[in-house]
Amino acid sequence: MEQQSEPFVSVITPVYNQGKYLADCIESVLAQTYTHWEYVIVNNCSSDQTLEVAQHYAQQDPRIRIHTNSTFLDLMPNWNHALRQISDASQYCKVVHADDFLFPDCLTQMVRLAEGHPNVGLIGSYGLTGTRVEMDGLPYPSTVVAGKEICRAFMFHIAKLGGLWLFGSPTSTLIRSDLIRKRASFYNEENIHADTEVCCEVLQETDFGFVHQVLTYTREHIERQSTSSADLYKNILCELTIFLKYGPICLDEHEYAMCEKRAFKVYYQTLAKCVLMRKRREFWAYHTDQLKRVGHPLSLIKLGLSLVAELSSLVLNPVSTYQKLRRRVHNDFHYEIQREVVGSTLGR
Repeated sequence: MEQQSEPFVSVITPVYNQGKYLADCIESVLAQTYTHWEYVIVNNCSSDQTLEVAQHYAQQDPRIRIHTNSTFLDLMPNWNHALRQISDASQYCKVVHADDFLFPDCLTQMVRLAEGHPNVGLIGSYGLTGTRVEMDGLPYPSTVVAGKEICRAFMFHIAKLGGLWLFGSPTSTLIRSDLIRKRASFYNEENIHADTEVCCEVLQETDFGFVHQVLTYTREHIERQSTSSADLYKNILCELTIFLKYGPICLDEHEYAMCEKRAFKVYYQTLAKCVLMRKRREFWAYHTDQLKRVGHPLSLIKLGLSLVAELSSLVLNPVSTYQKLRRRVHNDFHYEIQREVVGSTLGR
């Protein structure tokens, strides 16, 4: 496609203190075979070399624009703020996190699929996370699937009953810009998994496109998720919240009843493990409050039954229990070491 006829793409990177990774990210955008884009780097009051790195590249390519926030914003508000910086002329938006990068053909392949299917609002692909290929499972050569069918498959995934998970992080997807502009806040700032939640929302009105190639890379490291979110196991509750919101829409009555029972079973199994891990009062306060908000107060009966089942499993499988304990002690030790290093580096 010649640039004159190519749709204009806004590439967005919200960044806070990721100067050591940002150059790789920017260079991956510059290396795209697709050339009709703007690149907006939203600097969230970084205190490291982030701004200097961004300015170095902006001086070399006029398509790169830097926006520095006047005040520091929390994660989800900053993501929404970043998306408000896209050009009025952009037809597609591609988020790429500062510690991730795109493979050279990413924009070309995703835009080509979207242009061929006007009903597609969200485009994904295989993604490399660390050394693992993820977002797989969609049978080849399926490239366009009804959005509600993809969401239905995701509901089964949350309930651990098969299904599919094809969204990944924002780095993994391309979205039509008009779907962003029509929402005052694209991401739900109450949910740390708002990137997944908004995929379910968008796919209620559009189709899902998928490119059967590895087009994005997501870096794995301790800074990627806040330690408080990990310690509180927010991810499992956020997924349950998404299920409760979109399950009744995407599933029939029988499917929803089956998946709801399983989703809560998986959730309470995790809580039972947290009892044995002796999670602190902050953990239980968070889950108790959040469950009340979604209309499902914490059930001590379900927690007790799950705890009995977990203890029985530990007693009946001593070898497996010992191996799990060794792995947990090893992982927790290294996690604490990394957290101390990251905390001292980032001043958190």
